[in-house]
Amino acid sequence: MVALLSLIIVFFSCPLLSADETKNSKGPVNIDADTMDYNNTSDIYHAQGSVVITYDGGVLNADDVEFDKKNNIATARGNALLKMGEDTLAGDKIVFNVENKTGIAYKGRAFYAKNHFYIRGDEIAKTGELTYRITQPVATTCDGDKPDWEIAGSEMKMTIEGYGLMKDARLVTNNIPVLYSPFLPFPAKTKRQSGFLFPYLSYSQDKDGVDIEVPYFWVISPQMDATLYSRYIEKRGLKEGVELRYYAGEKSFGTFYGDYLDDNKHVTDTIGSTAGINPNRQDLNKRWSYYLNHQTNFDSQSYLRTDLRRVSDNWYFRDFSAHNYYTDHYAQTELDPFKKVPFYGDESLGSLESTARLYKGWSNYNLTALVSSTDNLSLTNNDGTLQRYPEITFTGIKQPLLKSPLYYEFTAVYDYFYRGAGQKGHFIDVSPTFSVPFNISRYAKVIPQVALRETFWNRDDEQAQGDNKSGTRSIYNFSLALSSQVSRVFDVNVQSWDKIRHEIKPEITYSYIPSVPQSSLPDFAPVVTPAVTPVVAATTNAIMEQNAVAWGVTNTFTAKQRDAKGAYSYLEFLRVKLFQTYDINEAKKEMQGAAERRYLSDMGVEVDFRPYKYLSFAARNQYSVYNGWTVANYDLNISDWRGDNATLSYRYTLNAIEEIDFNLKAVITDKIDGTFISRRDQFNSRNIENTIGLIYHKQCWAVGLEITRSDSVGLDSEVVSDTRFILKLSLTGLGKFGL
Repeated sequence: MVALLSLIIVFFSCPLLSADETKNSKGPVNIDADTMDYNNTSDIYHAQGSVVITYDGGVLNADDVEFDKKNNIATARGNALLKMGEDTLAGDKIVFNVENKTGIAYKGRAFYAKNHFYIRGDEIAKTGELTYRITQPVATTCDGDKPDWEIAGSEMKMTIEGYGLMKDARLVTNNIPVLYSPFLPFPAKTKRQSGFLFPYLSYSQDKDGVDIEVPYFWVISPQMDATLYSRYIEKRGLKEGVELRYYAGEKSFGTFYGDYLDDNKHVTDTIGSTAGINPNRQDLNKRWSYYLNHQTNFDSQSYLRTDLRRVSDNWYFRDFSAHNYYTDHYAQTELDPFKKVPFYGDESLGSLESTARLYKGWSNYNLTALVSSTDNLSLTNNDGTLQRYPEITFTGIKQPLLKSPLYYEFTAVYDYFYRGAGQKGHFIDVSPTFSVPFNISRYAKVIPQVALRETFWNRDDEQAQGDNKSGTRSIYNFSLALSSQVSRVFDVNVQSWDKIRHEIKPEITYSYIPSVPQSSLPDFAPVVTPAVTPVVAATTNAIMEQNAVAWGVTNTFTAKQRDAKGAYSYLEFLRVKLFQTYDINEAKKEMQGAAERRYLSDMGVEVDFRPYKYLSFAARNQYSVYNGWTVANYDLNISDWRGDNATLSYRYTLNAIEEIDFNLKAVITDKIDGTFISRRDQFNSRNIENTIGLIYHKQCWAVGLEITRSDSVGLDSEVVSDTRFILKLSLTGLGKFGL
């Protein structure tokens, strides 16, 4: 109905002007016709024969146009067609009053391009400033003279920003009435409007049973709205949720979501070989979650932001992974200020972090105050999880020192690390860095650098006493980086590629950190990244002695290509990077027994290959000369101009992960698409998900069926299986829902 309202308002809000009134219009009115005359007695302009009237915002075509200046009435007859952009209004006759902006189109046929909406009626009339009437209204988004579906009625009246009423409303498919209502009231608002949204309906064979969710959208004010979620889960109970969105301009905006369920499911998990009620889940019937994202921008360089995320228990996302607010609103970017859930809330989610951050920036410095709390969902007790209450960071970006060739940068951090069980206390770390970058000829760049680090800590847990209660650490890291960059251009003239540029960028860095006693260092000390790091991350918080050399080489291949119009563009179709660390101290160390020196870190291998817009391949691997491949991640994507798409992913981490994911969308015919999803956990020998589906679609509607079989690992490695059937229906322009 909103599309219909917008269409009528567009056409009747831009009435035709007479030639005498062009002085007061935004633009001139041009009239082109075979003949045109003016009757001075009746004060009527009359244009005949292929009349084309162009004015600001529209074009009117007709066989005959008459303008009664005295009564301010314009009448277009014979193939009358009014065009405004891509929107059109046609009729046997169109009559409207220029002064009061009322009018009527007889045998009217309208098209609203934005929503691809067709509307027709015996009479489409604007009867007052905000009132409209259509007799024998018919609306559809289907093309053609015989649309697959229509909404029809005998009469429709409405008041803008009020309400409307359609009499004898019926949904018609292939000339057969499917649904009927003697009266169909609806809100006639061009702005946001409250009302029910399309429901979510599903049936889960083993896990939830019948699952029905009915959302209601509530417009509270121009700056605030909410969605109320009422969800009935047959095997669990009634789950109530609310999403509140508020927007006070660019300065302040946010989203709050919360839900609650009194869970009546009797939980029986396997404990070893004995089945019974898991003691960790006894009386676990008060289930809830909430999410708050708020940001206030004080100016362009200062803001306050909160991201609060909590759930009632560690099993929340295992029990509600098939459908929840967090998966529906997951977003990898923050382009939409009201869709910024940065985590995917399914059974694989390992932790939730809540933060509140205050930031203030200047041209070369910035200050951040942070409070952070983490819930580890893989543990039954969160007391040992480290929290930051608070963290204050002051940073200076790299800049010249007093206009000299010497550059400096620094970071100063204060943390109070807290946890219910274990070490906790204050931690201060100050690290200034000085460097003198210079070039050797035009082929090499050298950067000598010294990073100083001064650390102080003070424990206040009950176990802290004597020398372990507080301490300091002073350390420095000297590094020398040498890099170069050479390239060559090759003439290829292969298809649209004229030239290929091959660039090689070798890099080598030496890093030295002296040995410093750190036996009293608390276990909450953050991990520090030195100038040269192995591919595998450090497993200790102490800054280890280092005497190492890291090398890396990056090859990039860029094609200069020409399109069909002769315009040039550049495509980086291949990037290959290798990097590794050589530990000098390890190579010189005296070994005893059967132990061997391991002075070479895992070698990192990165590959990005995209020679064609329909093909891409990426690899992120690590290879050990001692153990072989330790990490292997591959992603292959193939698509075509029809819309077929296949993605194959492989994830491998030695002794931890091995997973194969396959996602296929196939265009079987011009009206039938097929989908297939397979996720296999090779490490645990289980199928995470198998989904197969078919979608039949036409220009204005679609119907699809999906069957999903999923296995999840519960407590004590128990595999829980579930089968879900989803029937998807969609009428273009009206909405879609899943059953």
